[in-house]
Amino acid sequence: MPRETIIDAKTERKCFLDVPSDQSRSDLTFILNIHGGGSVGAWQRMYFPAHDYVDDVGLVVAAPSAATRQPMSHWAADADDEHLQNVVELVLERFRGQLRSFWLAGHSQGGMTSRRLLSTPFFADRVDGWLSLSGGRIGAPKRAESFGPPRTPEERERMASFMQNRFRPPQVEMPEADFSFIYATGEHEIAELPDTSPWAEKYGAGPRVQLPDIVDTEPGQIYDSRWGENSTLSWGRMPRPGTAKVWIYPNARDGRVIADVVRVDKGHTEGLEPNITRWLAQQIAAAPGGKAWA
Repeated sequence: MPRETIIDAKTERKCFLDVPSDQSRSDLTFILNIHGGGSVGAWQRMYFPAHDYVDDVGLVVAAPSAATRQPMSHWAADADDEHLQNVVELVLERFRGQLRSFWLAGHSQGGMTSRRLLSTPFFADRVDGWLSLSGGRIGAPKRAESFGPPRTPEERERMASFMQNRFRPPQVEMPEADFSFIYATGEHEIAELPDTSPWAEKYGAGPRVQLPDIVDTEPGQIYDSRWGENSTLSWGRMPRPGTAKVWIYPNARDGRVIADVVRVDKGHTEGLEPNITRWLAQQIAAAPGGKAWA
């Protein structure tokens, strides 16, 4: 599975791109894999390693990095939207006629950014699905009261101010665009997962159905190494095997895929394990597509 570095000629910024070994395939799904605040594309590529399944599932995966670095890296409309659009156009042009669908996958602030992008015409007209990786749910659960890494009260106050000012773009409760939606989170990040979904209701889906747990005997590939064994449960510890609970909302109109995933005994930054990554990639690849060519 070839990994490349592509260059956005308009901004001169680089981006990781993973493509299948057989680049003549005509059943490919494109995933724009967007990192969270404080992270970069290389970290996100390992956090959600969809690139491991580009051949098995038929994927093209791009992992860009935000331009803003201070006081921590984060996505901003004025600094990054043009670059993200350029990456999408590069991939759509290169694989024109071979791509069946286009998804956004965003972790944390990358999830918030995905939701903001879906309110812009460029992405609303092209995106077929959104995978929110601890990046907000449509019909959101409450955050766990203890959410966050180890911090002093002063650090928490400063970070809360920063998050309020920079990481919370205006959002409507229900996006107007049409797309499939999968929400995945660590158990310790949230107080409780709702058993209903306004997005499922929008598409007339049935009540949620729990599928068999997805068990991983192998750990994920990355974590927030700044804290090591001293990290909080909500923020996430070192990689280790795990179990994911999965619910789907069946019979959604137009075949939309709508699902919730809770990774048991996991937090915000523990990289996704192989089997749950494969399951998510399979759901993405099986969902309806075609908007990118509208």
